Amino acid sequence: MTGPKLNEAARVAGERSGTKASAKYLRVSAYKARVVLNLIRGLPVKRADEVLQFSDREVSNDIRKVLASAVANAQHNDEQDPEELYVKACFADEGPTLKRFTPRARGRGNRIRKRTCHITIVLARLDDARLEVVQAREAKRSAAGRRRVTAGGTSASRRARVERSRQRAAAAAKGETVEPETPEEELGDEEQGWERAEGSASDEAQAARDGSEADVEPAVDTGSASDEPQSDAGESEADAKEDN
Repeated sequence: MTGPKLNEAARVAGERSGTKASAKYLRVSAYKARVVLNLIRGLPVKRADEVLQFSDREVSNDIRKVLASAVANAQHNDEQDPEELYVKACFADEGPTLKRFTPRARGRGNRIRKRTCHITIVLARLDDARLEVVQAREAKRSAAGRRRVTAGGTSASRRARVERSRQRAAAAAKGETVEPETPEEELGDEEQGWERAEGSASDEAQAARDGSEADVEPAVDTGSASDEPQSDAGESEADAKEDN
């Protein structure tokens, strides 16, 4: 008896649930393929392709090709917009198993099973409510990217924050107060505060060194010190002559 294709997310017999593509007789077990298919089930097509692109599983490359084929079928055959599609269903069926063996000791042999599978991906159009959410998320991500590009990149924005922080530090040294415009500038103030603290510490150390040098007494003249022994020697010679 013919029934609905539940693995294709169909609930009525004979109903076409969406646009699908399949790859048969792949040299990988269905168990390993299902691990990756569980990651993309229910995701938008763009998000699912990103997940497959950065997956460590080797079967991800084959699944990504099947996904691209399903998108092409929906675009050319059903005139669907790829940006509005999502993975409605994806599954892996077991294919024929190739029997091999490896020789063992005493004339025996162990069985080797080289399994295959059939991978199928079904795509459908997102409903209006979910489509609005996905489009809003993509618009937010693109807007953030445009802001980074117009700002000149992360390094350029950091240099600008540091420059503004230095200007506020100079104004604070003159007694002027400048309010930060953005939270990023507040972060720049903190970094500048560390620089000011290090600068003040170095100034205090330099002042301490200068003060210690000023407290040192001037050196004593060596000439006067050398004259004293000579005078003592002259007095001793005079005393010796008087005794004689």
